Amino acid sequence: MKVTPVDSIIRLFVILRPEGSYGAPISKSARSGWLGQADLEIGVPLAAVSFRLVSLLLAACFALPVCAAELHWKKLAPIPDALGFAGSFAGVSGGALLVAGGANFPDAMPWEGGAKVWQDDVFVLEKPDGAWRKAGRLPVPLGYGVAVSHARGLVCIGGSSREQHHGSVIVLRWAKGRLETELLLGLPEACANMSGALIGDTVFVAGGMARPDSTNTLDTFYSMNLSAKRPGWRKLEPFPGPGRMLATAGAHSGSLYLFGGASVHPGPDGKPVRDWRRDAYRYTPGRGWKRIADLPRVAVAAPSPAPVWNGKLLVIGGDDGSQVSTPPTAHSGFPRSVLAYDPKKDQWEQFSNAPFALVTTAAVPWSQRIVIPGGEVRPGVRSTEVWSLGPK
Repeated sequence: MKVTPVDSIIRLFVILRPEGSYGAPISKSARSGWLGQADLEIGVPLAAVSFRLVSLLLAACFALPVCAAELHWKKLAPIPDALGFAGSFAGVSGGALLVAGGANFPDAMPWEGGAKVWQDDVFVLEKPDGAWRKAGRLPVPLGYGVAVSHARGLVCIGGSSREQHHGSVIVLRWAKGRLETELLLGLPEACANMSGALIGDTVFVAGGMARPDSTNTLDTFYSMNLSAKRPGWRKLEPFPGPGRMLATAGAHSGSLYLFGGASVHPGPDGKPVRDWRRDAYRYTPGRGWKRIADLPRVAVAAPSPAPVWNGKLLVIGGDDGSQVSTPPTAHSGFPRSVLAYDPKKDQWEQFSNAPFALVTTAAVPWSQRIVIPGGEVRPGVRSTEVWSLGPK
């Protein structure tokens, strides 16, 4: 005989009920099971018992499972900039961590009339306990694209600048203390705010927006084999569901995962309206797409690609849309909760919270750690902090 969480709470409620302390009872037919066919009398009002206790116990029954294991975070040296950046490309080449481009508001916040400025600086950190230094520059100021680490170098795909979105593919290589640049064949179309991850030598890129003024999001899906002598792009089957931007991509055991993000559609006035998404999908080469368990909450622009930790893909924070109507000066920051997806069970659980809340940034495996370099802490505000996740 299976006892459900609700049964357990009802049973506890009955045990806690003081005899004769209720008003007129309301008769409710019980379900079959340990209650048998008897009527369960639930008295009203409920003030005679601890309603708060019962509410908390009910909430606990339906809460997201919490993993007992703690995540161990520590700070690395901050990025050497007064403000920090959001939308930077980040990854590893030649054993060093590279952070390139991104954007900030150097003169004033956007609600004060300040303009977003795209950057072209490339910074390098050669060891986790070392210091950052300037490595060079991108060919153009750029940010908000996809970055993956490959033997070829840090591959920076697409992105945006002040005037437009781009389809360029720039490889940054750190070799013998110098930054080298290689250009590969660009995307079939300009794109920014898309998602991507690497499976073996093949990088996959999904969704995004074609133009800064777009009123819809893309459902396109491309791949490029970076080990080819002349890498080229293949257009693949679009992912299911609405087009989206700022989703969290990830790769594990030969499959690509796509979590959440936001869709855009034109509103009555023709301006873009954002739809916040919780749906998630898995793509396996040769098998195609499959919908998987929805995220427990909305997550937009969480650090991407999603790092794999003990066989689970982590969605670290991300914008949940709960403060979309909050004035930017009153914004309290983004969620710190860490969601973990278990591919074997197709279910989510919650890890211990992160000590930070950074969005529009990368998550980079490096030196047996996961590094999150900078990002946005609330609308318009950037961070120079660099956090790393790893063993104690």
